[in-house]
Amino acid sequence: MVTLHTDGSVSVKDDGRGTDTRVDEHGRVVKKPVMATKDLRFFDVPEAERLPDGHPRRGMSVVAAFSEWLIHTNRRLNGSWSQRYEYGIPVTDLEPVENDGTTGTCVRFLPDEALGSRWALTVDDLARWSEHWPELTVRLVDQRDDGGRSGR
Repeated sequence: MVTLHTDGSVSVKDDGRGTDTRVDEHGRVVKKPVMATKDLRFFDVPEAERLPDGHPRRGMSVVAAFSEWLIHTNRRLNGSWSQRYEYGIPVTDLEPVENDGTTGTCVRFLPDEALGSRWALTVDDLARWSEHWPELTVRLVDQRDDGGRSGR
């Protein structure tokens, strides 16, 4: 589900297994650093598989770097955590959040103001993108115009 919030932020939420999170040898919860490091499978690798629209893959670190803030909430069977980033830099540790019985990942971010004129996500955009992934179902909730009453 993609939600466009009244504050200009966007959240993307799935119902998958959540980002890999483990307890290290010191008993600390750690997760893959997907928000703060380049995805080396795709960066600077010309032969890397491209997205269906032809653009290169880059990973979530790019979204984090171009966002004033980003909150990554991760729900797994063994626990749930959240972490905040500002311009791609973690500003909090992983913080436990109440388990709600679901799994998946939610990334909510506020794109940098400089990107504002280029950021205008529409239902048509989502429909066009989802044509490339027929097994993907996308739901857009636009809270910008009517206080959250519309689900598209």
